[in-house]
Amino acid sequence: MTKDAPADQALIEAIAKLLNEQNLAEIEIEREDLRVRVTRTYANSGVQQVMVPAPAPMAMAAPAAAPSAPAGSAAKAAAAPADDLASNPNALTSPMVGTAYLSPEPGKPTFVSVGSKVSEGQTILIIEAMKTMNQIPAHKSGTVSRILVTDAAPVEYGQPLAVID
Repeated sequence: MTKDAPADQALIEAIAKLLNEQNLAEIEIEREDLRVRVTRTYANSGVQQVMVPAPAPMAMAAPAAAPSAPAGSAAKAAAAPADDLASNPNALTSPMVGTAYLSPEPGKPTFVSVGSKVSEGQTILIIEAMKTMNQIPAHKSGTVSRILVTDAAPVEYGQPLAVID
């Protein structure tokens, strides 16, 4: 605990109460001198309190900077082709956040496959959002050259779904 132990104890109790009220499995709070994680154990429905002193700011900054630089550049490299496709006029992008399905029902054939000829307005796939199945139509006529999502995969707004040349 820090030098302000009574305040820390009050914080832990408030977090544990919130955990129970909201029926959460775990809450973690971090501030400059204290890191608290409260976890519910379901075996006996008790609450486990774990308190870990926060590392010194310099110790925390040095390790965080080293791994994030390669990860950041790798993420930029991976995002660049997706960004290029999103601006490609041949790319069909997602109009919403949801789960993409390539066929009308499980076990049924897919709406389209690579090499399929499609006409503008033809259903390419379905995106489920908030328990509603939304048909996603082709934005133009042509041939499907790439399908960029897998069945039952989550998709984001603006994410490229397929390329129609």
